[in-house]
Amino acid sequence: MPTVRYGDREVDCERGAVLRDVLLDAGLVPHNGTSKRVNCGGHGTCGTCAVAVDGPTSAPTARERWRLDFPPHDAGAGLRLTCQTRVEGDLAARKFPGFWGQHTDSAPVTDEE
Repeated sequence: MPTVRYGDREVDCERGAVLRDVLLDAGLVPHNGTSKRVNCGGHGTCGTCAVAVDGPTSAPTARERWRLDFPPHDAGAGLRLTCQTRVEGDLAARKFPGFWGQHTDSAPVTDEE
């Protein structure tokens, strides 16, 4: 059973679970500010659930690649959409500042911010 680390929390989940669902089910939010209320609900179209992920995951979907190559995101930033990413093993996810979590040059945010 994989473990997802997000901020200072660790959550166990089933292999193949959608990362967004894992976080939300644990009371963790993969969104910043207003995007906690205004987002696409997991359809991969808004890009507000973008995080950096270290660990084994599914390959990026076509929708995810498209959204992360569209401003304000940059495909070279290495972010993943939690709503399109499946957990394949132990991993760590980090959320960055900005409405879309796109400010990867800043320190990651914590769930309490």
